[in-house]
Amino acid sequence: MPTHTRIRMFNTKETYPNQSLNNDLCQAVRAGNTVYVRGQVGTDFEGNLIGLGDPQAQAEQAMKNVKQLLEEAGSDLSHIVKTTTYIIDPRYREPVYQEVGKWLKGVFPISTGLVVSALGQPQWLMEIDVIAVIPDDSQGEK
Repeated sequence: MPTHTRIRMFNTKETYPNQSLNNDLCQAVRAGNTVYVRGQVGTDFEGNLIGLGDPQAQAEQAMKNVKQLLEEAGSDLSHIVKTTTYIIDPRYREPVYQEVGKWLKGVFPISTGLVVSALGQPQWLMEIDVIAVIPDDSQGEK
């Protein structure tokens, strides 16, 4: 029996033809009752950038992706335990965090935010990765 499930596997050669990469990756991994979601940006699963130049619109698309990936893994947004958000300009903090906050209202995850000099593609203004759990009904929540 496998110890984990890979969700939405892809190869970077097809995903990023403008770069000389050839890596096998996936969008999320379910390991036991934990779900690790790869950093999500303002690109949909067909590769279309949503929100060119608009950090809030990119954050909205990233959270749509997170929601879908968690559901595919058997979890949901309410079970996120940690977020890490990357922005390329400190001025993007408010629009990005306001958007993420709409999606995570009442969830209370731990959160780390970083300002970085660049992300994987020049048009990406923000990226968010999350860790979530798949609840065990016998544990209950506090």
